[in-house]
Amino acid sequence: MIKLHTNFGVIAIEVDAEKAPLSARNFLDYVAAGHYDNTVFHRVIPGFMVQGGGFEPGMKQKACKDPIRNEASNGLKNDAYTVAMARTSEPHSATAQFFINLVNNDFLNYRAPNAQGWGYCVFGKVVEGREVVDRIQAVKTGSSGGHGDVPVEDVLIERAEVC
Repeated sequence: MIKLHTNFGVIAIEVDAEKAPLSARNFLDYVAAGHYDNTVFHRVIPGFMVQGGGFEPGMKQKACKDPIRNEASNGLKNDAYTVAMARTSEPHSATAQFFINLVNNDFLNYRAPNAQGWGYCVFGKVVEGREVVDRIQAVKTGSSGGHGDVPVEDVLIERAEVC
């Protein structure tokens, strides 16, 4: 289990190393390296998802390791309170950023191994702290550094730890 200690409370995440071995290992490696310490949830869209793992306060982007292969065909669905790898339009571009689904986002699920169908790889789920996630989705957002849906006040991951 991973615990994200945020300024809103603790979010506990259980990874699925059996169905998403690369993504789970990638996330655990970033946690162990301290990558998520002092990062922010930089994208918050109520009724959709909250995203973090790539920026320090002030929208300062963090360096990341090489991208990993998309494991979205693993059968796990982008259901409410699942955790998935964020990526660009390139299906195999996920690095450190992740998001927590706030609702069942079926349109993010794997459908086919092509640009439109790859989907987003779910690798875990929130097992404690759903109320914290719900509080985060309620924050006021705006624009910052060319990014939209950025919390006006930092939603900080103070530290992440493997428990």
